[in-house]
Amino acid sequence: MKTDLTFKYEDLINHLERIIPFTPQVAIVLGSGLGDFAESLNSVKSISTTELPGYPPSTVEGHSGEIIFAESGNKNLLLFKGRIHFYEGYKINECILPVYISHKLGCSKIIFTNAAGGINKDFSPGDLMLAESFNGINIKKELTDLIGIASGEMKNNLNNFSSSPLNKTIEQAAKKENIDLKKGIYWFSKGPSYETPAEINMMAKFGGDAVGMSTVHEIIFALSLGMEAASISCITNYAAGISTTKLSHEEVTETANRVKDIFERLVNRIISLT
Repeated sequence: MKTDLTFKYEDLINHLERIIPFTPQVAIVLGSGLGDFAESLNSVKSISTTELPGYPPSTVEGHSGEIIFAESGNKNLLLFKGRIHFYEGYKINECILPVYISHKLGCSKIIFTNAAGGINKDFSPGDLMLAESFNGINIKKELTDLIGIASGEMKNNLNNFSSSPLNKTIEQAAKKENIDLKKGIYWFSKGPSYETPAEINMMAKFGGDAVGMSTVHEIIFALSLGMEAASISCITNYAAGISTTKLSHEEVTETANRVKDIFERLVNRIISLT
């Protein structure tokens, strides 16, 4: 049954509309270990998500659970420090909440960032990857139930994704900052456990370049709302079976912290060009 998001989040949106300092132009969802980007900006107002009626609490390290209104140059930004994941036990109508909030508050553009495991053997931990397409989308039924979008429409939106204006802006920003931005296919996994070597081998055979547990449903929902959307992955580790090192969340956050300066340069340049 289709969820009535207007009814479900009416109190939350009304609360935000009463306290926001400005209408944001660009929204950014900050993934695991990438939340420090918010500290590099001029923060105008920070809101703990625990203060918002109906906002699911974040339970993952590296996802602090804050909504920040910030300024960069002449751009008004809406930042989400932390996202909501399926593997935390949440439903899809909760996982897409940052997108819904961004849209309701007037954002036309949204950038998703995430930590991902590298499948492509030409990638190394610390690389940044712009998603050109997605695979492993095993949440189609949930998305259809949520927004009534048909599989064919989903596929059409994603087929045109790599040539979107926002993706082109990100490529231009990387060139201006002399950042070696990789491009590839992001493979979605629901989690909560990391993938097995056999699963990674299958993903590689189907063209997957990186794997993570977020973003795809957020992208699809944003596109269905008419927003411009893009996804940047920080390759924080080799996927299972590619490296003999045991996977850990600590490795994810450590690598993200190591490349945060490059990440900040890239995102700041993207913002200046939007």
